[in-house]
Amino acid sequence: MDKVVLITGGSRGIGAATARLSAARGYGVCVNYLGNRDAAEGVVQEIMAAGGEAFAVQADVSLDADVTRLFERIDTRFGRLDALVNNAGMLESQMRVEQMDGGRLSRVFATNVTGSFLCCREAVRRMSTAHGGRGGAIVNLSSAASRLGSAGEYVDYAAAKAAIDTLTIGLAREVGGEGIRVNAVRPGLIHTDIHAIGGEPGRVQRLAESIPMKRGGDAGEVAATIVWLLSSEASYVNGAIVDVTGGR
Repeated sequence: MDKVVLITGGSRGIGAATARLSAARGYGVCVNYLGNRDAAEGVVQEIMAAGGEAFAVQADVSLDADVTRLFERIDTRFGRLDALVNNAGMLESQMRVEQMDGGRLSRVFATNVTGSFLCCREAVRRMSTAHGGRGGAIVNLSSAASRLGSAGEYVDYAAAKAAIDTLTIGLAREVGGEGIRVNAVRPGLIHTDIHAIGGEPGRVQRLAESIPMKRGGDAGEVAATIVWLLSSEASYVNGAIVDVTGGR
């Protein structure tokens, strides 16, 4: 175990792929999950079976107390933190803006925006050289929706991810001189179950022809970009937002 990474929302999809790849590259991994303990423990067992080090922690990243507890568990287990992947996110059923109520907006922004801010706060407190840390790297998960708008489907989700773009740029400038690099990845149409949660399991297939590469992406393709941004190979990349969209 060379370094330690926390991956929020790490029990499935892009988060799980990133956990597996990070472990293969020598990271000790904390797999955060909200409700699916079996899935999270499954990812941990895969990593352990391959000779890696990992453990799972349940926490709702939208809650301040849960985030504090999550990071304290990492302190106890590993005694260090070198990287954070803010992957936890959610969306709700497809609808137009005039159909949305305040409860939906609160839920979408709480997980996607507040959760990322809270986790960044705790990571900076541990990694910043201004606080006695060794430096580190943060990768935030944005979305191509932040620049496309997701009209008629998820304008609230798109707006939340646009906030992640701004968080990335601002925090990168804030802590770049303290040994922390902050970047974001904007996935496009990726084959994960988030589309089923939104009410259209076949959404990627429906929109595939709008992608220059004529196909949806795989979670592993996004994970590879995330892990590269965490690595020393990206040592002069800070404040970048990398599209993984097949050109869309």
